[in-house]
Amino acid sequence: MCNFRTIVSLTTACLIALSAGAALAQQKGAGMVCWKDKAGKTVGCGDKVPPEYQDNANSVINKRGVTVNQSDASLTPEQKQTQAATAEQKKVDAQKQEEEKRRDRALLDSFSNEKEIDLKRTRDIQQLEVTISAQQSHNKSLTDRQNETLAKINESKKAGKPVPPPLQQEYDRLVAELAKGQTLIDQKRKEITDKNVEFDAMKKRYLELRGGAPAPAKK
Repeated sequence: MCNFRTIVSLTTACLIALSAGAALAQQKGAGMVCWKDKAGKTVGCGDKVPPEYQDNANSVINKRGVTVNQSDASLTPEQKQTQAATAEQKKVDAQKQEEEKRRDRALLDSFSNEKEIDLKRTRDIQQLEVTISAQQSHNKSLTDRQNETLAKINESKKAGKPVPPPLQQEYDRLVAELAKGQTLIDQKRKEITDKNVEFDAMKKRYLELRGGAPAPAKK
């Protein structure tokens, strides 16, 4: 006959075994996890993912064979860099689209019709042409003074005399000023070309926004 202590020990052991069995049964009832290799192919299933597959994609399947949870593979440094670059490009594209919308609104708010665009083009280009004309007149005066100074320099040389330093300095100054003036003229001429391109694009976009078509060019 078993004594009281034996009965208690047996009872405790049975309870522990029953609890462990219940826990194991509950764990099995929850399903299992399946893991994949780097290529995305399922290579095994079990209670937990092996350490060498921790960074790969995996999925949890319940006891009915239904996938209840999935996790993607951890990104490689190259994939993270590509992902960041893609996100940055989307941000830049979104900013460009917003800027284009802002310009379109400003364009429609600035002009009532395409003729106003042509008038604005004419006024802007006339201002540039006035600057060019004024500089050309100034350059002509500089050229006359340069020729006069050069004639005096040549006279000194023919007479066998040294060229007076102030005379040579004046000549050099006129040469530099003429070059600077010509640079300004070239710059303004380029601005006229750029203005025409700018207004052509502006007018085309304006007509697109208004749903119209540009008038045919006159022959």
